[in-house]
Amino acid sequence: MNRLLRNISRWIVGIVFMFSGFVKGVDPLGTAYRIEDYFIAYGTEWASFLSVGLSVLLSTSEFVLGLALISGFRMILISKVLLWMMVFFTGLTFYDALYEPVPDCGCFGDAIKLTNWETFYKNIVLIVLVLIIFVSRRKFKINMPTPIQTLLIFLYLAGFAYFSLYNYNHLPIMDFRAWKEGKQMNPEGVQETLVYLTYRNKNTGEDKEYLSPEYPWNDSIWLNNWEFVDQRTEIVGELAGHGLFAEDENGNDMTAIVLESPNIFVIVAYDLYKIPANVFDKIATLDAIASAEGNGIIWLTSTLPDEVNALSEQHPELYEVYYADDIVLKTMVRSNPGLILMNQGVVKKKWHHNDFPEGEELKQIIKQFSE
Repeated sequence: MNRLLRNISRWIVGIVFMFSGFVKGVDPLGTAYRIEDYFIAYGTEWASFLSVGLSVLLSTSEFVLGLALISGFRMILISKVLLWMMVFFTGLTFYDALYEPVPDCGCFGDAIKLTNWETFYKNIVLIVLVLIIFVSRRKFKINMPTPIQTLLIFLYLAGFAYFSLYNYNHLPIMDFRAWKEGKQMNPEGVQETLVYLTYRNKNTGEDKEYLSPEYPWNDSIWLNNWEFVDQRTEIVGELAGHGLFAEDENGNDMTAIVLESPNIFVIVAYDLYKIPANVFDKIATLDAIASAEGNGIIWLTSTLPDEVNALSEQHPELYEVYYADDIVLKTMVRSNPGLILMNQGVVKKKWHHNDFPEGEELKQIIKQFSE
């Protein structure tokens, strides 16, 4: 088989697998949420406890397979693993495309969104390239002893698994979601619709476009000589697709509190029962310092109000609690709980509960973002 075709196939598949593994590994909790969706769709919710481990395993496997391909390591073994993996995932994505048990497979995490059919077509292309690699697997040669190749593959596996677990125990080092630091989440003033009106001179046939309402609509002479022809609209700016709707226990819309308040700490916990006890202690300290410095604190959760009221007897820091959809909360911050510092709709800073600021660090952050 043509050497150029073999190498092109190897590089394309290698790069795709490395990219796919990286975007999953940089956000292992997001990948775990997608795996949980599959467990729910196939009626195997009992296996949800495996989702994080499978997330790390999947991202590490993909990244290292891609890296091994590009490096030319253990091509006979790697090509066999790739072929079995592509057969499995091509079949799975075909089923997804037909019946859509899960709307988004998350094959490229939140970095690139594909429909189920697009994912299936992508896998068809990849499996053809993998077949080329598999058929010509014995023709790939590198000048490196096999034991050294094996050792490097295991080092890659260990290194990327550590990388993925680091992102799990902290926040992702790269954030591809809407609620990333520096993003303006309040749509007011972010997106504007401009209306352009086209008028034609009745005498000369000349067309002229005006930005509404900046045209001489009150000039009777102009109106006698020009006639309306057409209009078009243009949307300027980006509308923040945050999807957040926060309400209090009585159903009142409190979204503006989150998106318009200055320098407010938002504790996001889709499930209050999953908060470790020591984190409640951190939050109590955070609450005391922030309140003393004049900063507000609110909670966002999907835990039911009655359960929140019961928990607040043990945790008095559970006050000013608002309720939102758990999927949105999981998107806002990859931690349960996570902490977001908002300032009039801008995401100023986010923290995993392992990294909540305390003491002087917290005071300095409040001072920094209040200036």
